[in-house]
Amino acid sequence: MRGNLQIIDLVKIGNITLPDFPLLLAPMEDVSDPPFRAVCKDTGADLMYTEFISSEGLIRDAIKSRKKLDIFDYERPIGIQIFGGDEESLSMAAKIVDVTNPDLLDINFGCPVKKVALKGAGAGVLKDIDLMVRLTDACVKATNLPVTVKTRLGWDEQTKNIEEVAERLQDVGIKALSIHGRTRCQMYKGEADWTLIAKVKNNPRIHIPIFGNGDIDSPQKALEYKHRYGVDGIMIGRAAIGYPWIFREIKHYVQTGELLPPPTVEERVAVCKKHLRGSVAWKGPIVGINEMRGCYAGYLKGLPNIREYRARLVVLKTPEEVETVLDEIQTAYAGIEMQRAPIELVNYHEKCPL
Repeated sequence: MRGNLQIIDLVKIGNITLPDFPLLLAPMEDVSDPPFRAVCKDTGADLMYTEFISSEGLIRDAIKSRKKLDIFDYERPIGIQIFGGDEESLSMAAKIVDVTNPDLLDINFGCPVKKVALKGAGAGVLKDIDLMVRLTDACVKATNLPVTVKTRLGWDEQTKNIEEVAERLQDVGIKALSIHGRTRCQMYKGEADWTLIAKVKNNPRIHIPIFGNGDIDSPQKALEYKHRYGVDGIMIGRAAIGYPWIFREIKHYVQTGELLPPPTVEERVAVCKKHLRGSVAWKGPIVGINEMRGCYAGYLKGLPNIREYRARLVVLKTPEEVETVLDEIQTAYAGIEMQRAPIELVNYHEKCPL
């Protein structure tokens, strides 16, 4: 406090200004698409990223890679994330991304799955820090956008080199660093170790924002980690799948120390409908309907005896049919007092590699 004026520390990523202790939606393959990002934005995500995009795919003009470049003004600030293990390809991909005008460009040095990491991209680059620096430098020089990086502690227990990585990447010009508190070899096993993330944040040489990632599944843990590790913000991935309200709940708890009640049945149905409509609009009716089938369990978790409704939802073939059943659910459970169900951090490896 200065007099009666409270000083609020804002977080800066290049020319992007975020609120104090921002909450970031992690880039997740097959999850962080525009329909999902839209509901997370509504519930409080301060900065979001696209699914990761192959630099080689962008250069080849692959349809799937190009489709992932779709961003919308209501999402801002929004970052596009790319991955690759070749300097020239990453540089060319960065130039392509630049034209789409996101707010920042993020480089993925964290994806642990074999099809990425064992081909020398994603977390595979953690085996060669000199290469990681060269790849990052090539991107920084290829774009006018702020460049950020998401990575892990190291390749394995013997190579937890994140402190060196942070200094060297900052030296070549990145504007923020997100760190998942596991090595590549851990995948998602065990508990995320935030102690090294704290060491990076507390390094007097580091002046860029440091965001922590891994195992945040409740408002209480978010606030505890904020105080214990001193990070500038938190990146949330798996906890938001099927429960985008995690952002709203964390913000409220950090500000007040009070837990919000869980979302009502009406809120759950409304968000589910918005996600469904966005999915159909962006992907088409067939793919949009099919890919939503894995989302209903999360949105409806905590409702008693919901299995029969879920079984119906996953076989329906038109948006109208799905919305009819969702309306039935809202009517059947009207006025029910929702109980808080624990958020399950699914071990989703190949499905959602970040």
